[in-house]
Amino acid sequence: MITIVNPASEEVVGAVPAAVGVDVDKAVRSARRAFDDGKWAACAPADRADALDRLAAALEARTEEAARLVTAEMGMPIAYSRQHNAAAPCAILRYYASLARGMDTEETRTAVSFTGRTVIRREPAGVAAVIASWNYPIMLAFSQLAPALAAGCTIVLKPAAATSLSAYILAEAFEAADFPPGVFNLVTGTHQVAGLLARHPGVNTVAFSGPAKQGRWIASICGAELKPASLELGGQSAAIVLDDADLSKASSSLGALCFGNSGQTCFAMSRVLVPERRYDEAVEALTSQAASLVIGDPLAEDTTMGPLASSRRRSDVEGRVRAGVSDGARVVKGGRRPASPVRGYFYEPTVLADVTPGMPIAQEEICGPVATVIRYRDESEAVAFANDGFGLAATVWTGDPQRGLDIAKRTRVGTFGVNLYEPDIGSPWGGRGASGQGSAYGPEGMDAYLTTKSVFLPAFG
Repeated sequence: MITIVNPASEEVVGAVPAAVGVDVDKAVRSARRAFDDGKWAACAPADRADALDRLAAALEARTEEAARLVTAEMGMPIAYSRQHNAAAPCAILRYYASLARGMDTEETRTAVSFTGRTVIRREPAGVAAVIASWNYPIMLAFSQLAPALAAGCTIVLKPAAATSLSAYILAEAFEAADFPPGVFNLVTGTHQVAGLLARHPGVNTVAFSGPAKQGRWIASICGAELKPASLELGGQSAAIVLDDADLSKASSSLGALCFGNSGQTCFAMSRVLVPERRYDEAVEALTSQAASLVIGDPLAEDTTMGPLASSRRRSDVEGRVRAGVSDGARVVKGGRRPASPVRGYFYEPTVLADVTPGMPIAQEEICGPVATVIRYRDESEAVAFANDGFGLAATVWTGDPQRGLDIAKRTRVGTFGVNLYEPDIGSPWGGRGASGQGSAYGPEGMDAYLTTKSVFLPAFG
C-alpha cells in the first residue's frame, strides 16, 4: 500500500494499492476489450459527447469533495483547488464534448496519382495510457482524458502516487455517468507502474505530465516500442519586464505567476528578467507581493499559500535556495520556513536578487515559491536569456502591446503571454525542447488520440 500524507498537518489521510505487473495487465486488457468491442470507439461522436457532458455533471456534483481531497493530498489552497480541480476539468470536458459533436471523421479527395478518389478516415488511436502529475492532479488528468475520450479512445489512468485518492472520485464520476465498462480504468502505484504502462503492448499511445527526468525515461520506452508519446515536462519560465512596463499594474499578476500554488506550477514565471534601471523597482514590487500572501491552513478560505506538497519537495527547494545564495544570490524576502504554522511542509515565498543567468537556480526547475530576479542590458539579451533552457512558457510586460508581440516572435516557447498568462482550453498548450512535445487543449489536443487511414477507390462508371 501507498500511504498518503497531508502536507499541512503531516498526518496520514489514506492509502491506495501499489499496483504490480498483473494489475497493470488487467487494466490494459480491460481497456483493450472495451476498445475492440466497438461500443465506445465506433459509436457516433455525438453519443460520446453526451457521455462527456454527463461526466462533467457527475464531477460537478462532487466539486467540494474533489477540491477538499486534493487540498488534503497536496496542500493546494481550497479556493484555488475548487477552480483547478473541479470547475476547470468540467469546462474541459464540455469543450471537448462540443468538438466531438462537430467532428468530421471522413473526408473525400480526388486522387492525384490515379483516376479515382481517396477517403481519409480519422479513427481513434486505441488504448491511451494517461500518466498524470501531482501538482494539479484532476485538471492535468482531464487535459488528456477529455480529448482522448472525445476521439474514441479507451483509458488507463495512472495518477501520481501522492495524489491518488482524488483519482477515485474520477472513477466514481465515470460510474455515475454510465460509461461502458472498461472505457475508464485506474491503476495506482509508483513511477514503476508508469513504465509498465508505457511498455505494455496493449497500449497504443501515452500521455505523461511530470518532471523532465521521468519524461525522458517514458520517452525512451515509447521510442523503443515505436509508440507515440505526449510529454508535458514543465520548466523554468521567464517573465521579461520591458523598460516601459507599468509595474504597479503588472506586479499582482507577476506575483501570482511566481507564487501561485506555492510555486508548484509547470509554467511558473520564476525567472523575472528586468532592465537595469527598473531593477530595484521590480525587486520591491515582487517583495511586496510575497509579503501580501497569507500562509496557513489550506482549508481556510483566506489562505493564499499552502504548504509544499511533501517534506522532500520542501527540502529540495531549501537546498536550491542555499546553493543560489552560495553562488552569489541575495535573499530579499523569505528563504526560510515560517514561524507559523509549526507543523506542515511550509516555506515562505522567496525573492532572490542579484541572480545571474548562469546560476543553477536560474537554469533548473525550482517547483517552489521562489522568484529569481535577473538583470539584462537590452531586449536582445533578455530574449537570449529567456530562450536559454526550457521551452514551455514565457511572458512580456510592456506598455506597448506591439513590442510584446515582437518579443513573442523571437521567443522559442510553446505558449506566450503579453501582459498576462492564462492558458485557454480552446488553444493548443504545450512545450518545446526540454519542456516536452505535443499539445493539450484546443482541437490540436485530439491529435495524439486520432490516426488517419487513406482508403483508395477507383473511378466508377
